Amino acid sequence: MEPVFLAAVQELEQRKPVAVATVVRTSGSTPQKPGAKLLVRADGSGVGTLGGGCVEGDIWFAAQQLMKRGGAAQMRDYQLNEDLAAQDGLVCGGTMYFLIDPIRQQEAAGYLEFSKEVVEAYRGGKPVAIANLMAAPPDSGLQVGAKMLVRENGSLSGTLGDQRLDAQAATRARSLMALGKNEYLTRDDGAECFIEAFTTPPTLLAVGGGHVSKALAAVALSAGFRLFVIDDRPEFANPQRFPEADVVKAGEYETTLKSLPINANTFIVIATRGHRYDDAALAAAMDTPASYVGLLGSQRKTILIYEELLQKGWPMERVRAVNAPIGLNLGARTPEEIAISIMAEILAFRLGGDGRPMKLREELLQRISQNMRRRADRQKRQPAALHN
Repeated sequence: MEPVFLAAVQELEQRKPVAVATVVRTSGSTPQKPGAKLLVRADGSGVGTLGGGCVEGDIWFAAQQLMKRGGAAQMRDYQLNEDLAAQDGLVCGGTMYFLIDPIRQQEAAGYLEFSKEVVEAYRGGKPVAIANLMAAPPDSGLQVGAKMLVRENGSLSGTLGDQRLDAQAATRARSLMALGKNEYLTRDDGAECFIEAFTTPPTLLAVGGGHVSKALAAVALSAGFRLFVIDDRPEFANPQRFPEADVVKAGEYETTLKSLPINANTFIVIATRGHRYDDAALAAAMDTPASYVGLLGSQRKTILIYEELLQKGWPMERVRAVNAPIGLNLGARTPEEIAISIMAEILAFRLGGDGRPMKLREELLQRISQNMRRRADRQKRQPAALHN
């Protein structure tokens, strides 16, 4: 979402109004998930997407009207029924909830400050989060669209209008910052808020520049990850071998790992050329704030390295957190296939998936079959009913 916030900074610094539409909640099958954004400029142009189609067109138009006619932020929901789907060739059956947020002169200073801090977070600064009030308790006086910026150190800018709600939202926001996630918070009193956390883009750190890391680079970049590569051999860690990498360093693994900007949104894959290098590199990786560390290799090698780590005093809880052998069981053999299995596991870890097939369950297939039989029976009876 960095381009949306960059565009907001550019427009607001020129004292031009914008409207920002955000997917804040979904249910069922939808073309975009919470956090998707569209910024609409005063001239009608836009940055970002809400999934395309007629729904995006309607939200785009509504955003323009809010800027022109005035009015506060508003919530809208769209049920992607058969009529909407038919217009765009979609096969979705869910509901999307949007916040349409006009940013005019009176709101510009606060939103500009928030946007600048989000852009800084994307570029390596401290993570931040924005809490947006989506629904207010009856007679509370709270304003839908109120915003609060939460920083990693706990400091706040803005308010949702209620101290207790501010504190609760801030606590949840800090728990989301590490991986830049979002959450829809609902309270018993009717207050609802959407919390978005922003941090650096996810980074894949390949420790070892061999065949698997070379294949892994292409898959990681296609998934939107930054790429760091290190190896103790200059011929395997250089810009010619990894021209697409953000950082390529040759040097001793432990020292080089310590020199890199690693945070919780970093995913480390240990794939060196041998057991003794894996051992040292893994120990160094476990000593970083990376939320994911994986080791390429067989179960036997994993067991041997785990035993060595435990003998050196590493607690079992930390050893257990290592993903080894790395990757999902796809039956992969080639470096390219192994790279896909590794990135699949990393994406499941980062996004909260379980890695299971999404094939329809048998009970759903049975229900489809029953519905088809009922439909056929009704069609058979219909001519007789018309004749009578």
